Amino acid sequence: MNEIIFNPAVVEMREASVSALRDTTLAVLENVNWSVLSGEFWVVAGQPQSGKSDLLLTAAGLLLPARGSCHVFGCETNAFGEAQLAERLRVGLVFAGGQLFSQLTVAENVALPLRYQKNISAAEAAPVVAALLEMLELTPFADRTPANLAAQWRSRAALARALILKPELLLLDNPLAGLGTRASQWLLGFLDQLWHGHEWLGGQPMTLVASTDVFRPWRHAQRKFAVLDEKKFSALGAWSEVEAARSPAVKELLAEPAGTTM
Repeated sequence: MNEIIFNPAVVEMREASVSALRDTTLAVLENVNWSVLSGEFWVVAGQPQSGKSDLLLTAAGLLLPARGSCHVFGCETNAFGEAQLAERLRVGLVFAGGQLFSQLTVAENVALPLRYQKNISAAEAAPVVAALLEMLELTPFADRTPANLAAQWRSRAALARALILKPELLLLDNPLAGLGTRASQWLLGFLDQLWHGHEWLGGQPMTLVASTDVFRPWRHAQRKFAVLDEKKFSALGAWSEVEAARSPAVKELLAEPAGTTM
């Protein structure tokens, strides 16, 4: 008799109404039913203002659904509090544009979650920060402020900050925006390393969700895809389903310049 392996949902939304961060009385998505299983890599595409950022903030537990439910690592986000801090720290989020603190250096930005959550000094955090900066090729920029960095290095600094606590789920809001071909190639390759088990994570595979406004750079046989259109979340499945979709919204997102694929 074959053993049945249970793969728990990392994120589970049921009939969830996603509100806009800028106005929580405004629903940008309705009746979202979505399960992200451990070890999956989801790419959610949509036009600007389609609700991509708000969906990721809801999946991270930073925005509460107006209706329905959202569970992260089995905990309903409506109940998130101090007792659920351990579950919340299993989630890393890379905001659109990075959202780095302009008055802090790259090293200080990256150290911030570690210092705040672990209540340790800058000196204690320094070896961990240095190792992460080296891994992301950021060491030469450690003492620079974000305004003095090109977009690709700001993107990597934001990623480093999200990785400092070694999360199990990583959410990335439009991470390829503003990046050239070479920088996009590097990022896609690095995300695949995280997905399959990077040494930074002790070889443990990571669950990833990325949003985008163009499908093609994310083409991959093992990733899963979804589209946001007219306040609806539609799971498409594998890349073959994306290419076969007849939805005008999907076709429009596929019609963008091909760019980089990995």
